[in-house]
Amino acid sequence: MTAAPDQPAPTRSPSARTALTRDALAPVARAAVGRHRTLAAATRLRGGSRKGVYRLHFDDGTTAVAYVWLAGEDYWDAGPSDLRDPFSPGTGLDLFTAAHDRLAAVGVRTPRLLHADGTHIHLPADAAVVEDLPGGSLEELLARDPRAAPEAMERMAALLETLHGCAGPRFGKVALVDDGGSSRGGPCEQRVAEGALRSIAEIAVRDPRAAAARWAFEQAVHTLAAEVRPRARHTLVHGELGPDHVLVTPDGHPALIDIEGLLYCDVEQEHVFLQLRFGRHYEALRVPGLDEARLRLYRLSLHLGLVAGPLRLLDGDFPRPEGMRAIAESNLVRALHLVGR
Repeated sequence: MTAAPDQPAPTRSPSARTALTRDALAPVARAAVGRHRTLAAATRLRGGSRKGVYRLHFDDGTTAVAYVWLAGEDYWDAGPSDLRDPFSPGTGLDLFTAAHDRLAAVGVRTPRLLHADGTHIHLPADAAVVEDLPGGSLEELLARDPRAAPEAMERMAALLETLHGCAGPRFGKVALVDDGGSSRGGPCEQRVAEGALRSIAEIAVRDPRAAAARWAFEQAVHTLAAEVRPRARHTLVHGELGPDHVLVTPDGHPALIDIEGLLYCDVEQEHVFLQLRFGRHYEALRVPGLDEARLRLYRLSLHLGLVAGPLRLLDGDFPRPEGMRAIAESNLVRALHLVGR
């Protein structure tokens, strides 16, 4: 897979990706926990591609986690999220606090917000500090202790029942809809189809297999979209809910992280992602009554997006390119299979 010749990789100064130091994070840490605790160390956690995530270690042995929306921490270089575009990148303090407040209101566990700072007084960027849940992710638990999987997945299913039981008045990002706003463009299925067509155009110039299958991909999107019937219900969904975006609390319950993409959407959009990311554990999360036409369209769109997105990220200086190439390759194979290629 090669980048398109008219899309050269951007160049960056070596300092652009330098992790924040303890001294840099100390002011926002103090604002979050007070002056009776001193920040002893700060460790950048692996995984974030749109924001910096740091574990804050205090002198009394306690910890917290800082999120920092600094341009140098965003490997996508996408800029601010477009609130009126439901599927624009979910990034930014406003999206985070709106999602946190909505989840708390409906009773879905997420790390407790200790401090939110959009003033740039303590850091030259928006930042938030949340409680630390150091027990690891659900993904790690499922791999480490198969005997714990049934109970863990039962609790995950209960969380999803609560999450998906919350309906919104309109399709769109929580930060927009909960403030009375409306999204730009058509209904969910139309926006998904449009996104799939954009993904096809992107990957067709990057991979010869995608180029050869372009007509088949485009025809499949149009055919599948035509089979979807209108719907009025919009369900609260996470948007990228894999087991790596679920932490396990000390009492064994799931807590959602990376919540900025929270939106009111078709629940099928969530389920195709759940099925992909949870694999054999998805059976515990399967629910009756899903719209098969939507599932077919959203599944193809998901795989196409998971080719285009990683390849776009690889135009830059993402530090773990092998993993992104593997994601793009596996999803291209799945997408080709769905159109009989």
